[in-house]
Amino acid sequence: MKTKSELIHSWIRKAEKDLLTAEHELSFSDAVTESICFHCQQAVEKSLKAYPVVLGIPFTKTHEIGELITKCENKDKKISAFKEEADKLTDYAIGVRYPEELLEPTLEEAKEAFEIAKKMKEFVLNRIALE
Repeated sequence: MKTKSELIHSWIRKAEKDLLTAEHELSFSDAVTESICFHCQQAVEKSLKAYPVVLGIPFTKTHEIGELITKCENKDKKISAFKEEADKLTDYAIGVRYPEELLEPTLEEAKEAFEIAKKMKEFVLNRIALE
């Protein structure tokens, strides 16, 4: 079983890989926006799964970014500032992977998702550093 520190670092490493994948895809002229948005959602989700571990808050398996932020709000009100913006990415967890959902983000939406993911990861990294 991983230590608390190992678990936190594992979540952050996974989030960073998703963010790197999104960044690579954004560099192409024919960028696949569904992939970018999915990996941005995953980066935010994984960053947010590291933070409850830091705060000592249990969480269940979920793709709901708003739910993860709500869990953290009880111990860190500053995270509330990201809730509305970051929760926009929740739909990308499933909506871009299945044809029934027909969610096809534009390049601008993909770029916005990338910026949100970068901000959320930086917030979590800064908060972890304070602990």
